[in-house]
Amino acid sequence: MGAQLALFLEEPQMRKNLGALFKYIAFLVLVTALFTVIFHVIMVWEGQDHSWLSGFYWTVVTMTTLGFGDITFETDLGRGFSMVVLISGVILLLVVLPFVFIRYFYAPWLESQIRLKAPRSAPKGLTDHVIICADDPIAPGLIEQLKIHDIHHLTLEPDPERATRLHGEGQRVLCGEIDSRDTYAAARVQDARLVFVNLEDVAATNVILTVREEAPDTPIAAIASSDDSVDLMELAGADFVIPLRRRLGEQLANRVNAGHAQTHPIGSFRNLIIAEFPVLNTPLAGKTIRETRLRDLMGVTIVAVWEHAALKPASPDLTLSDQALPVVIGTRRQLQELDELLYIYDTNWNPVIVIGGGTVGKSATEALRRKGVKVHLVERNPELAEELDALSDRLFVGSAANRELLEAAGIHDAPAVLLTTNDDAMNVFLAVYCRRLNEKLRIVSRITHERNMASIRRAGADLAMSYAGLGVATITSLARGRKMIELGEGVELFEEDLPKKLQGKTLAESGIGAETGLNVVAVERDGELHAAPRADEELSGACRLFMIGTAEQHQAFRKTYGTSEG
Repeated sequence: MGAQLALFLEEPQMRKNLGALFKYIAFLVLVTALFTVIFHVIMVWEGQDHSWLSGFYWTVVTMTTLGFGDITFETDLGRGFSMVVLISGVILLLVVLPFVFIRYFYAPWLESQIRLKAPRSAPKGLTDHVIICADDPIAPGLIEQLKIHDIHHLTLEPDPERATRLHGEGQRVLCGEIDSRDTYAAARVQDARLVFVNLEDVAATNVILTVREEAPDTPIAAIASSDDSVDLMELAGADFVIPLRRRLGEQLANRVNAGHAQTHPIGSFRNLIIAEFPVLNTPLAGKTIRETRLRDLMGVTIVAVWEHAALKPASPDLTLSDQALPVVIGTRRQLQELDELLYIYDTNWNPVIVIGGGTVGKSATEALRRKGVKVHLVERNPELAEELDALSDRLFVGSAANRELLEAAGIHDAPAVLLTTNDDAMNVFLAVYCRRLNEKLRIVSRITHERNMASIRRAGADLAMSYAGLGVATITSLARGRKMIELGEGVELFEEDLPKKLQGKTLAESGIGAETGLNVVAVERDGELHAAPRADEELSGACRLFMIGTAEQHQAFRKTYGTSEG
């Protein structure tokens, strides 16, 4: 208590507060003394004799409204004075004094106590953890993923009150200035697995230099808002610099069906590649997965299907609609054979429409142009017209909510539209609007806030990706030391050793899909990986399962079968 009080009184603002409080108390003492003197004067005038202590006693009793009635005035002058003292006491003691005390002493004291409760050092024994430099839109999802993969984390928070609140909610947090070397020493940065610098470019560069001074060998991953900052952050000492907005635009562009139909690789593990491809205007449209015979003809296996922004597990009788986007797994040679089959079919050679000329929109446009796809770009800000005009095949300046402008941009014939504005409400509106104008259009949208993901799907988007979701997937992959497989929003590849409960059962008998929703895409035995195992394949021995699904489904698997990630 003594140390806390000393620290509390050392604050400059607190000394000012105490000065104001003492001044008010001195004023109360003077008022009480004045009333005591007047009490004696009136009492002498009435012919009554009281001691000075009695006068002080009467003043305090009257001002505090106790009013014992053992000492009273007999004249109207005395009674009038009593009312003045009573009203003054109500105002000064019962109204103003509590306010002044709370405002200048009690509230600052509580705030000081809260600040002192904020953790100032990492928990004892914490190692191999991820240090998150800020609580931004990426942080909550990243923390959840790290928990799922049994990776410890520590979030830095410079605001003591917020740090205390987060600590009270059960989060592992450390209070300290993010650009201070002492903060990272307290966070045990030398023992950390990764430092995630999720700050603006200027602040991030400063933090990278600070971390590198304290921990020369700890890996650092940073988000770059501008492509120009990538080199600077790398020179400062960052091991991984992620231009997330540009990467988001490229990922969105890769989900567009335009030009020749072909596979789009989205990740790999071991010698296998996971890819997507559109079935629109190909002979596969309208067929069931069994009828496509892709596994028999080329060895590739459809393991899941994206349709209306939902990932459906593959089953032999699932019909592939025109808008379906199958997810296949196979070797590089097998996927090349699939590309040769798809290449002869034209999906749609009309220009793709990109709505929004910001960083994400420009990145998506550049990625499409590199693939030889024509792009019509819609941007409502005329000040960007000169820069964007050279970027796309044709620029349309104006609101995308204008039907005439969209029709001029080719909405009725376009194979796809990319919604890249940073306004979620506008993207939801445009998804509904574009779907109404062209029912066969493939709509791929960017989403800024995770809470709007369900809305954009209901609005008619075929696929949506968020800035935060891509950031979570990227940093989680780095923390786990694995390549990122971007299957889609919230969907990823999981690995688990075969649980004891499933020993000796076939894949069909295991009930993994029915119980958890996960889709087993490969099984590893004796170092050999078998893609798309058959339903009657027996699971036994020391084998490892590779499954596609959401984090919630993965948690359900571990809860149902009592496993932990190896």
